Amino acid sequence: MDQVIIAHNSDNFDRYDHFKKQMDFVQQFYKIKYLMEEIRITFKKNFSIHIDGLALEAKEGEISSIPRWLAQILEENNSIEIQDMDVLIYISRSLNRERISKPHDLSGIDLDFYIRVNDFIKRLKDKEKESILVSLNSFVTSRIEKIVKLAAASSLSVDLEKKLSVEEKELYNFIHKSSSEFKQRAVNKS
Repeated sequence: MDQVIIAHNSDNFDRYDHFKKQMDFVQQFYKIKYLMEEIRITFKKNFSIHIDGLALEAKEGEISSIPRWLAQILEENNSIEIQDMDVLIYISRSLNRERISKPHDLSGIDLDFYIRVNDFIKRLKDKEKESILVSLNSFVTSRIEKIVKLAAASSLSVDLEKKLSVEEKELYNFIHKSSSEFKQRAVNKS
């Protein structure tokens, strides 16, 4: 039996590589923006730090707001407790809104939704992670199905764009371009 080798159009690989690079870029950009946000913390002990113009002093039990990146470092050193219990409520509300939305409609999420979720999950214990990951997998699957259907049908509208995370926007545009090209090739319009 003869083997047939099909040469792939290098444009397809370039487009996919571009998609991956663009996805990495927007995720890193929004992650940095997220890490720069102020977050409420409670000091677990008396604390004093002076590093290259950064001065922070507090007594045990004091509540303050500091950039998230600094809070993460101090939390790793067991110096503070991050006050973000409302993140779980934020996630639960987003999951519920998507669950009750119509089969052809996406509920709105923040641009940095997945960045916030991943940061929250990273800090959970293994037992706590399991149930939220199951729910999130269902959430993501539902959103991908809807995005694929919508992207195959039309380009991204302003109203729909407001409902998507930065990653989902990239996915939507990639699927739309790919499906448009497929339609043109499937129904040879030459």
